[in-house]
Amino acid sequence: MAFDEGLASRLEEIITRDFVHVSGLTETRMFGGFGYLLNGNMCIGIHKDTLIVRVGVDVAPTLIAEDGVRPMDLTGRVMKGWATVEPEALEEDGDFRRFCHHAIDFVSELPAK
Repeated sequence: MAFDEGLASRLEEIITRDFVHVSGLTETRMFGGFGYLLNGNMCIGIHKDTLIVRVGVDVAPTLIAEDGVRPMDLTGRVMKGWATVEPEALEEDGDFRRFCHHAIDFVSELPAK
């Protein structure tokens, strides 16, 4: 399984419904999964059955302290400023949107690539 297509569909639905006003969001394949770039920067995606979010080194520790959220580690090395959100923390659309919002807010402040 490269990525959970149901979770990817939920991400796509939330992005197109709640973040349509954000210009520069583009779909991509990354980390063997599905996700979005914002102005050319990696932002948010699905890896296997988890949501991965780029939120920066200031917000990541706060999110990682929540149940169902852990540091992002796809290769044996933690990626600073990223978090991995387990399915149990994504059951409610409001929570899913909140994680997306954190990622979009952070990445929108980065220089475009």
